[in-house]
Amino acid sequence: MRRRSFIAALGGVAAWPLTARAQQASLTYRLGYLSNVKLPLLIAALQTGLHDLGYVAGQNLTIEYRFAEGRAEMLDSLAAELVRLRPDVIVTVGTSAVLAVERRTTTIPIVMATAGDPLRSGLAASLARPGGNVTGVTLYGSELAGKRLEVLKEAIPNVAHVAVLDDVNNPASEYYWEETRSAGQALGVDVLRSKVKELDELSAEFSSMTRNGAEALIVLSSVLFNEARRQIVGLAAEHRLPVIYEAREFAQAGGLISYGPNIIDLTRRSAALIDKVLKGVKPADLPIEQPTKFELVINVKTAKALGLEIPPTLIARADEVIE
Repeated sequence: MRRRSFIAALGGVAAWPLTARAQQASLTYRLGYLSNVKLPLLIAALQTGLHDLGYVAGQNLTIEYRFAEGRAEMLDSLAAELVRLRPDVIVTVGTSAVLAVERRTTTIPIVMATAGDPLRSGLAASLARPGGNVTGVTLYGSELAGKRLEVLKEAIPNVAHVAVLDDVNNPASEYYWEETRSAGQALGVDVLRSKVKELDELSAEFSSMTRNGAEALIVLSSVLFNEARRQIVGLAAEHRLPVIYEAREFAQAGGLISYGPNIIDLTRRSAALIDKVLKGVKPADLPIEQPTKFELVINVKTAKALGLEIPPTLIARADEVIE
């Protein structure tokens, strides 16, 4: 081979990786996104996580958003609509949303960002090896439901009657309720289930709780309740009910206590799973991730407004104390 031809051939070989990278960068992926309600904080968290991995909406990524506007009965039709678009991955928020999509497709990868109890809901054979077309991040929901009653009892030692606010549209809420009821029996606390289907029922339900002698309240995990956190916190203040929530955003909005995983961080983590699926890893082989840290946030200002003195031992364990 002549020297000039040899050098030209070498140049072509060296250019191959650059060409491959350019082709990969030029790919445009399409995601579907389904949630019962629109939660800007979670959308921003997902977009940030994807951006950090090199996915930029409008450049190499398009996202088809679908929201049920708080009407859970719309989720099935919206899931069918997304499936017809044949996206590379469908991202879901909440147990109702992932179940709606899973009913419509066994082939399109689904990434939960986030959901509760995928094992009890029948979405996965195991957390380590889901086995189907669903992977993602779980909130570790039902296991923490009983723990929240323990924290509430520690904050208010004399509490004997606790209401439990339940979103009946959330299939996982049945598991949360079972764990809470078991914890109530163990702690000698009477727990009363208070169900709502739509947000416009909240005001009447809070009035009913207080009439029935509720001394405190547990708000179960729910996408719908996250959207209405300011309304719920306001109703709790109006009825002078001490409340424990899952997400820290409730305590930051004026709620008394929150105990649970950081949902924003978990949502960002789901982006890494989406990235792996887009690169060819099957959801069946991607372990469902669980939170490793649970945050206790106490709003001392709200406690003072309610005339409560939170025990110093509980304050000392808090990850954040809001003065």
